[in-house]
Amino acid sequence: MVRVKSFVFNPFSENTYILHDDSGEAVMIDPGCFDKAEIAEIAAYIDTNNLKPVHIINTHAHIDHVLGVAALKRKYSIPFALHQLDEPLLKAVKTYASNYGFNGFDEPEIDSYLKEGEIFSFGSTDLDIIFVPGHAPGHVAFVNHAARFVIGGDVLFRLSIGRTDLPGGNHATLLESIRTKIFTLPDDYTVYAGHMEPTTIGFEKKNNPFFR
Repeated sequence: MVRVKSFVFNPFSENTYILHDDSGEAVMIDPGCFDKAEIAEIAAYIDTNNLKPVHIINTHAHIDHVLGVAALKRKYSIPFALHQLDEPLLKAVKTYASNYGFNGFDEPEIDSYLKEGEIFSFGSTDLDIIFVPGHAPGHVAFVNHAARFVIGGDVLFRLSIGRTDLPGGNHATLLESIRTKIFTLPDDYTVYAGHMEPTTIGFEKKNNPFFR
């Protein structure tokens, strides 16, 4: 069974996830660790649980979700995957990172592209890739049907949604992504978002103010 471990990193309080299963293989999603202490926290969890990191995959490429990608790629000699439409967002980070106090941003190389309809697999775990633009043009989410959860990035939050006033954002597109791709999942699926605590599909369908 796949396990989901979350960490809260950087001044944006971004949720970084490590997924791992009984094979010992692990995947890092949206590593936002930006200093040595946060990277050490990731490493300690990996070492304590005898995990073998095999890949980094990102829901999207805003600064708070990519700060640790390059360092972890080097540390574990593993590839990094992103949706192709978010590559310009990744390349733009170095132009504004210092404005947020992140000097010398280390831009990671993309090794492969994530595509909707494909299945990302590691160990004995499968993640369905769904395309959910609106917060970012190449935003994707990862769905595990066996454990009934979605790693949703900055699409749907508990009682809120992702912001759409950043470059490439579109409010109507985001609402459509949620209605047609997220809310069509079963109500009991857990949503692990890019910020704040987890929620469920059913709770958000009933209570989220953007869908009343």
